[in-house]
Amino acid sequence: MVLSKQKTGPSQPEKSPPRPAPRQKPLNEKHINAFLFGICLLITLFLGSLLFAFKALDLPDISSVSRYNPLQASEILDRHGKVIERIFIENRTVLPLAKMPPLLSKAFVAAEDGRFYDHPGLDFWSVCRAVVNNTMAGRRSQGGSTITQQVARSLLLTPEKTYLRKLKEAILAWRIDSLLSKDEILYIYLNQIYLGGGAHGVEAAAQVYFAKHVQELTLAEMALLAGLPQAPSRYSPFDHLNLARQRQRYVLNRMAEDGYVSAEAAREAFALPLQLKEQENGARENSGYFVQLVRKQAEADLGISLNYAGLRIFTTLDPELQLAATRAVRRGVIASVVRSSGQSSKAANDSNEKRQKELPQGALVSLEACTGRVRALVGGLDFRVSPFDRATQGRRSAGSVFKPFIYAAALENGWRPQSMILDAPISIQGNGGKQWQPKNFSGEFQGATSLAEALTHSLNVVAVRLLQKVGVGKVRALAKASGISEPITGDLSLALGATGVSLLEITGAYGPFVCQGQFSPPVVISSIEDGAGRILRENKPESHRVLDAGVAQEMQGMLAAVIEKGTGKRAGGLPGLSGGKTGTSDTNRDAWFVGFTSKVITGVWLGYDKNISLGRDETGGRAAAPIWLDFMQQVQ
Repeated sequence: MVLSKQKTGPSQPEKSPPRPAPRQKPLNEKHINAFLFGICLLITLFLGSLLFAFKALDLPDISSVSRYNPLQASEILDRHGKVIERIFIENRTVLPLAKMPPLLSKAFVAAEDGRFYDHPGLDFWSVCRAVVNNTMAGRRSQGGSTITQQVARSLLLTPEKTYLRKLKEAILAWRIDSLLSKDEILYIYLNQIYLGGGAHGVEAAAQVYFAKHVQELTLAEMALLAGLPQAPSRYSPFDHLNLARQRQRYVLNRMAEDGYVSAEAAREAFALPLQLKEQENGARENSGYFVQLVRKQAEADLGISLNYAGLRIFTTLDPELQLAATRAVRRGVIASVVRSSGQSSKAANDSNEKRQKELPQGALVSLEACTGRVRALVGGLDFRVSPFDRATQGRRSAGSVFKPFIYAAALENGWRPQSMILDAPISIQGNGGKQWQPKNFSGEFQGATSLAEALTHSLNVVAVRLLQKVGVGKVRALAKASGISEPITGDLSLALGATGVSLLEITGAYGPFVCQGQFSPPVVISSIEDGAGRILRENKPESHRVLDAGVAQEMQGMLAAVIEKGTGKRAGGLPGLSGGKTGTSDTNRDAWFVGFTSKVITGVWLGYDKNISLGRDETGGRAAAPIWLDFMQQVQ
């Protein structure tokens, strides 16, 4: 059987089965490594570039900022705690923020960096504003520096004005803000910032401009200081008061706007007149010799320089008495010149430096009786012209101011004020067989006289006879115990004061006559503190007995008679107890007077540095005693 074929349509090509999707080959391990290497290389290049940039910037280490320890001034203060002198390489006194008035830091923040507490060391808004203003002005008229940037610039960078330095400043400020708290940054800023007049920091500026400690500043004074950092010379109240006042007003307005003070308080502060420190050398002229002595003693005692030590040296100086002493010496020297030369007082008072060197010099020392505290010390007419201190550095022939030690030694050895002694010509064989025949100043002799009368009238021959009887050794021992340093003459010429003494020594040596026989060494430094207030040295008054109390009382009465009716009459007139002794060296080259009241012992000396005569009549009683009285009348 034949099967028939089934008809079909047109023939169709045969469909091939669908191809599967091509398989993706996995990334080769080499490719992965190359990719990772490329990423690492880019990161390394980026970090390397940053490191290179930082290296190229040569940024300083900021760790020193946290160890802030700048150069500081040392302060010498008077007995009331007022600064007499600041000694420094940089005039700065570091104070903790807690010792500054709270409004002071706010004044500086308001004036210099209103967003100080909000930004991270950089104030981008201020920077942008400064860029815009500088572009419009065509020059760098504004800096936009924050307080933190100013700290970075002051401590770590040079003052050059370049964009590279600004970049460094910005980076350092950001890093400092991360390292320190805001209060720590303010502490550094307020102690470091230069405020003109040689003052670094707010305490030094308060002294320079207002003669105050920073704690004593008023709101008006704080605002004036806060206006200075932008341009200390331009806004100096000494040189440009109007501009300083304009800047002060700006600071007060900013403080009111920021809510630190009320608008009314700001207006009242601006209305107050400024009491600026007087710009004169008067204080230095008046106290220069005293300051010089204090400085020498402090540096010798501590073994360091006061230029950078930051010490506070409390002294015994009374500023009012110091001024009175300076004026009394000046008047007394001029009066002596007028008497001896016949010049007018106007000519003698010529302040010309050359003329000053032609004048005789004068010195005065005044001590608090029985403590030795030096209340005034003048070593010459003008410290600026001649810093040689004639009160402490000069040793001049003592003349008759030495005689009380001979009389005191005699009383200690059994003599009494009423004991009689012969005032008659005497001849003493000296070295080489030469005869020495001492004479009284008047050229006359009194015959038998009491010790009291002999001292009252300063009889030379009696002093020689008494020294013979008492012994030179005993008198020298008493003088040394009373503070007079060697060398002390070892022969009978000691009776006429033929031994060199300083005015400070001889004045202090009269202490036992006032203080029941007790001697207290002269003291100019009360205590020394470091910057943290720790006491490094403290000098408490000390005394030791050198005379019997009864002898001291007798000497006090004999020395009172010198003023009452003897050679010291020109020192008379004070109420209450007073006594003293005149002294005149050969040919009137030195004129002395050392005297006392119950509270004060004061010594005066006049003479030429060239060791020539003051004039025929310029004795201790005529030239020095009136200066003593002039000064002592102002002490009472």
